[in-house]
Amino acid sequence: MINKMRTSFLATPYAIWVMICTILPLFYILGYALTNDAGSFTLSNLTAIADPVHLKSLWLSIRVAFFTTAICLLLAYPVALILHNLKLTNKGLVVFLFILPMWMNFMLRILAWQIILSNNGILNSILSTLGLPTLHILYTETAVTLGMVYDFLPYMILPIYNALSKINDQVVEAAADLGANWWTTFTKVTLPLSKDGIISGIIMVFVPALSSFVVSNLLGGGKVLLIGNVIEQEFTLARNWNLGSGLSIILMIFVLLSMSVMNKVDDSENGGMPV
Repeated sequence: MINKMRTSFLATPYAIWVMICTILPLFYILGYALTNDAGSFTLSNLTAIADPVHLKSLWLSIRVAFFTTAICLLLAYPVALILHNLKLTNKGLVVFLFILPMWMNFMLRILAWQIILSNNGILNSILSTLGLPTLHILYTETAVTLGMVYDFLPYMILPIYNALSKINDQVVEAAADLGANWWTTFTKVTLPLSKDGIISGIIMVFVPALSSFVVSNLLGGGKVLLIGNVIEQEFTLARNWNLGSGLSIILMIFVLLSMSVMNKVDDSENGGMPV
């Protein structure tokens, strides 16, 4: 009983923080989303997502988030697997090396990509030196995707590396003793046992990539309009908080549905047992 009371007491500051900084603002936004300028109830701010301009931005956001997640997964899994096979004694150092770049200011990291990808930037200078044709990808969907991959890659590597670190080496050795080659061991043992890390990484990359707007502002140059950019412009430029709130609620519902689908897939592959 005493331990339960102590736990409740320690959780009280966090509960208050969540209530003030998460729950109340969410209800505030919901109130804007369900009213018009006159304060009357309306669903038009929610149904506005069906407008062609908003649907186009939403579809573009989904496409960019999908490719960002796929590229991060293709890059992160081999890196995490190599790090795991190195058998490093100080695993905390590995985590530190991937977190270290994130200590740098986010804006500076993305602005650095402007210098790299600009027409007269580092990338084209190297290509010109090698006698190769230059690329013009700044202010395109490709540039936005590259920026997101760079920014969110650690969020894919860390959970996968953590999942691989929990695999019992004896299980892998047993597969080899039974005659399984490297590919069979990987597809039948390593990959299934690291599935939880993969799903966590997908969620941690897809969700922020879907709602991102800063990267597309800096690397898209206003030419790549994601749904996050539309919402940001409704709040800051158009001063239409009602419409911005409505689109935000729809985006939040879409994110929650995406996470629910991933959790359902995870549960079904675990025999219906919760992870």
